[in-house]
Amino acid sequence: MTIDYALARELMVEQQVRPWEVLDAAVLEVIGRLPREAFVPEAQRALAYADIELPLGHGVRMMKPVVEGRMLQALALQPGDSVLEVGTGSGYVTACLGELAREVVSIEIQPELAAAARRHLDAARLGTNVRIETADALQYAPTRQFDAVCVTAAVDTVPTRFLEWLRPGGRLFVVRGRAPVMEAVLLRHTGDVNAPAVESLFETELEYLRGAEPAPQFSF
Repeated sequence: MTIDYALARELMVEQQVRPWEVLDAAVLEVIGRLPREAFVPEAQRALAYADIELPLGHGVRMMKPVVEGRMLQALALQPGDSVLEVGTGSGYVTACLGELAREVVSIEIQPELAAAARRHLDAARLGTNVRIETADALQYAPTRQFDAVCVTAAVDTVPTRFLEWLRPGGRLFVVRGRAPVMEAVLLRHTGDVNAPAVESLFETELEYLRGAEPAPQFSF
């Protein structure tokens, strides 16, 4: 059976993303244009536009389209912005970020996923302003700061180092907390990394970033 991906993309926007309060015109245009199926494992392509997470291997899952849309909208990216993405995954969100901002640095701890994401971007002729690096976010030490940081996996608590990557006035999207109640938040650098402005966005549940899981609880 041949799938009409253009129609599936349109239905995803109109039946999933827009009803979940994603109304930013630039975000809707990008999501409605980029070929999400090109970033999905071949065995999963029939589900590329379904309202589900998709397995990518290595314990990583591609976020639901609605979560991707809300994340992109919350960051309110401008054409001149520089973005750091933590967790490249499939490369799809990376591609969206690249279309909305001036440049993207994306880090991925799994070399195989980083390489596959680069292949997906190149094959789709996207991401010429994207650099993908293989790195552990909890050890990463960039030599610069960014206008926006986008974390595509959950953390128990937000590491201070993530806020240090922001320029003053910059914003960080991250999902924090413990399942089954996790909260997506937008943190703004107010000039003091120890006292960011926090905006609660919505509840969701994501896999943890490696090393950012809750500490084991021992009972005696």
